[in-house]
Amino acid sequence: MPMDEAAIWERLAKARRAPLEPTWLGEVYSPSLSSDLRRSICEKLGMLADRGWPVIDQLLQRHGDLPDLVMAAGLCHQIEARDWLLGLLKRSQDNEAIHLATVQALSCWGAEVPTAVVNQCLKHPGQEHRLAGLKLLEFRSHCLTDVELLAFCSGVLNDFRDPVAVAAIRVLQRRDGKAISEQLAEQCRHGSDGVAEAAFRALSCIATSDSQQLLLELSRTLKDESRRKRACQKLNEQFRT
Repeated sequence: MPMDEAAIWERLAKARRAPLEPTWLGEVYSPSLSSDLRRSICEKLGMLADRGWPVIDQLLQRHGDLPDLVMAAGLCHQIEARDWLLGLLKRSQDNEAIHLATVQALSCWGAEVPTAVVNQCLKHPGQEHRLAGLKLLEFRSHCLTDVELLAFCSGVLNDFRDPVAVAAIRVLQRRDGKAISEQLAEQCRHGSDGVAEAAFRALSCIATSDSQQLLLELSRTLKDESRRKRACQKLNEQFRT
């Protein structure tokens, strides 16, 4: 007889004291459960890594490509799961919800996702697709030159939604090239308040002679007084002992 949801939640809550078995998680999982409970079960399965993937694979074969099971495939970080997700990426072009879930699940394998898919996500009008594309880009940025990375980010940096532009800045701030710093300075000048704040922090984190020079220039030339003060503050932080 199937367990009721309250009993499953109670068992999940005791996972630290009594570790969960992947077979049990597979047995209690059902598409008829509430979305929160399905997600929690799938998260537990994904965290079981090589022990979780065989059960995830069985559930996918039984129930189909459900978003929470796709998420679990990404969480388990197994090579077989990666290959399955790359296959699903091709099969789900006409199903936007599954395609998005697949891209999100593949984030840690960003370097192995086709460039066309990354570009497609970054140019998609939806916020979640763009954020997923930036996550892919974050994990492949080490393979790119500064010029290539800026080309990927050109559209999302100017997105009218702060979460997208700020996520792009976080990808860029991992690099310390002059062209990167110059683009961040542009966001300090012309971005929204939230985007400008993220760009100031990024320039401060980069902490090269180029980023310091740009902060100095911003502290002298910005028309907005609060932004000038922010540039001065971040510049001063560079020289604290």
